[in-house]
Amino acid sequence: MSPLDITRRDTATGPVLHVAGDLDYTHAPGFRDRVQQLTLTAGQCLVLDLSGLEFCDSSGITALLAARQHVRAADAVIILAAVPSNLMRTLTLVGLDQVFTIVPSADKP
Repeated sequence: MSPLDITRRDTATGPVLHVAGDLDYTHAPGFRDRVQQLTLTAGQCLVLDLSGLEFCDSSGITALLAARQHVRAADAVIILAAVPSNLMRTLTLVGLDQVFTIVPSADKP
């Protein structure tokens, strides 16, 4: 099990959170708290750079959905970037690839 590491950088369009490690039952609450602490304004874009994500279970997927809800409540946009292939497969199987905007890289959302 890898610890979850979240780093933030700000861009002109909004924050980018780089998520690395395991987004699982143990670490999902911390991720949710971190996203809930973000103050977003209408029209901003939160990019979740998942390039460092090693594992994501159902708790992690639920946390991603909670992040989406938080962002939408602020009338902002959420983008998942650099989604690992194993998570992409899961998102596609359950139809969440149609719910989230997914881009290949955090550099070009």
